[in-house]
Amino acid sequence: MAIRTLKATSPGTRHQINIDLRGVLTAGKPEKSLLAKGTYKRQGRNNQGKITVRHRGGGVKRKLRMIDWKRNKRDMKASVTTIEYDPMRTANIALITYADGEKRYIIAPEGLKVGDVVMSGEKAELKPGNALPLSMIPVGMPIHNIEIRPGKGAQLVRSAGGAALIQSKEGEFTTLQMPSKETRLIRSISYATIGQIGNVEWKTVSFGKAGRRRLLGWRPVVRGTAMNPRSHPHGGGEGRSGIGMKSAKSMWGKRIRGVKTRNKKKYSNTFITKDRRVRA
Repeated sequence: MAIRTLKATSPGTRHQINIDLRGVLTAGKPEKSLLAKGTYKRQGRNNQGKITVRHRGGGVKRKLRMIDWKRNKRDMKASVTTIEYDPMRTANIALITYADGEKRYIIAPEGLKVGDVVMSGEKAELKPGNALPLSMIPVGMPIHNIEIRPGKGAQLVRSAGGAALIQSKEGEFTTLQMPSKETRLIRSISYATIGQIGNVEWKTVSFGKAGRRRLLGWRPVVRGTAMNPRSHPHGGGEGRSGIGMKSAKSMWGKRIRGVKTRNKKKYSNTFITKDRRVRA
């Protein structure tokens, strides 16, 4: 994919940088049978209606595409019908049609084209889009859509441009290097998909104006130092001043830098062999 810069005919297009998806996407409308009912609009709230992510709201209505994370239709070939845009994620998605007529969505890896044949199972070939157990994938091959628990479905490496590398195999575990350079152990019977996820240049996009961010559901963010002391711990002071404390705090007075937030009791954390913050 190529990078496309617009002519500066307005302040919003002066610094705008887009990804040229012409020739990559092959469908304008999604498959109706694979759309969730209703529109997806959480606005940063959880199932109790409480705000858990600030500065979210508004935006264009979006439909949730049902992605096949498990790839549990084994040893049956499927042809790629379309490559589509998904408003819910950074990566593009591919609509595949199985030999029995069933249609499913998968994450589109780099190099996958309309007409290609993909398959899931131990008999699948080692090519992008095919899903195999980690025990069947050779060392050094890039993979994505990795299962933490066998059979639960892909939970790791699902965003655009992501790819993990198989470093070694020992016993019933496989050592993977994640995109964050973290290394962790995954059971070798867990499934993963071959290849790097497409839409690699998505981070080079420059929106050009605030209105495009609002259409995506992002609301304005006010700096804590610009507030008064009653609204934020960083507020107050004469003129432009610093935060006035040893460590940065959130609006509720809690430290926000250098604090580990991972739950040590979680299943996945016990198999981390190298933290992503540790430098070689």
